[in-house]
Amino acid sequence: MSEDSGSRGTKRGLWIAVLLVLGLGGLTLAAPPLTPSSLIPNSLQPNSLQPNAQSPVTVITTTPPPPAISLTPQELVARVVSSIVTITSSARFTTTAGTGIVLSPDGVVLTNHHVISGGTEITAVNMSNGLIYDVEVLGYDSGQDLAVLRLVGASDLPVATVGSSQTAARGDPVTAIGNADGEGVPLPALGTITGFGVTVNTRNSTDGSRNQLKGLIEVNADIRPGDSGGPLVNAAAELIGVSSAGNAIAIEDRTEISPAPQSYAIPIDTALPIVDQILSGRSSETVRVGPTPVLGVAVKDHAGSPPGAEVVAVSFDSPAELAGLTEGDVITNFGGAPIASTSDLNIAMSMRHPGDTVDLIWFDAQGQQRSGSLVLDEGPPR
Repeated sequence: MSEDSGSRGTKRGLWIAVLLVLGLGGLTLAAPPLTPSSLIPNSLQPNSLQPNAQSPVTVITTTPPPPAISLTPQELVARVVSSIVTITSSARFTTTAGTGIVLSPDGVVLTNHHVISGGTEITAVNMSNGLIYDVEVLGYDSGQDLAVLRLVGASDLPVATVGSSQTAARGDPVTAIGNADGEGVPLPALGTITGFGVTVNTRNSTDGSRNQLKGLIEVNADIRPGDSGGPLVNAAAELIGVSSAGNAIAIEDRTEISPAPQSYAIPIDTALPIVDQILSGRSSETVRVGPTPVLGVAVKDHAGSPPGAEVVAVSFDSPAELAGLTEGDVITNFGGAPIASTSDLNIAMSMRHPGDTVDLIWFDAQGQQRSGSLVLDEGPPR
């Protein structure tokens, strides 16, 4: 096992970046069957679905007593691998790979939002039984980069042993395990905790979207693309974080630069309340539960008057096009809520569901006020 761990940086294809959020899609240098998708940071600043009706799920959140004897690296990895899945998320032109953590025997899985964002077909392979499962997206929080999935038809799966990130300390040994470089074979990355409360500003290399992740655990383990959504565990094989980002091999003047490993995980104590909220079916401004509604427009903040969300593109045969929206229109009211920015529109959409009928008010390119109604469509998670 130590040979696999030590070869993570040399056996894999090179990928350009300073920091990557570690799903696979959008990066084509290594040209594997699954291409890496990544978030590239603008800066690094260290500082101090309503679920479909199915059988009830139980998330394991209690912390067991520590083991009587220390685990060898091989024993630790064996315990953790049985409770993870490798994830494949396909869209029109990209395929993304990542990792997920099994939280309940009936297949509730925690992963990163960026692993499944935009996916129209999502499958997972369970490492305990080798079975391939269709995946249902129960909900997600894109701002926290977390998503909760269910493996359709799963039962009796081994689950992660959940610990607490609050008991972790700087210098503690940790291991990250995941679908490194999307090759479908879980590999461990060993390291220690080097910091807490880290903030990372990111830009998605696939669609250009930006995000800021806060309160992360910093470790010096060599987390790779494809490890996204995988477990960060302590020496007792207890889950303390969800791997999300890490630095990479950079290319500068045709010379490889291999920085010391510096990677980041979302604390499990941050993630579990979001899991509970999604499983309880409680949508909010930041948490989407159930299928994702689609309006069918790309928007930006309108620089002039009136303030609103300016339409920069309209999808063919979308609810927006059918309602009469065109490029240059400015949406000022959505379902009775005033819209002064793209953020306002996103918040209004977060509380809606596919099939909802929504009244809109907008101003056209000639400054004339118009109104209409539409029925929201269903689309992939965003």
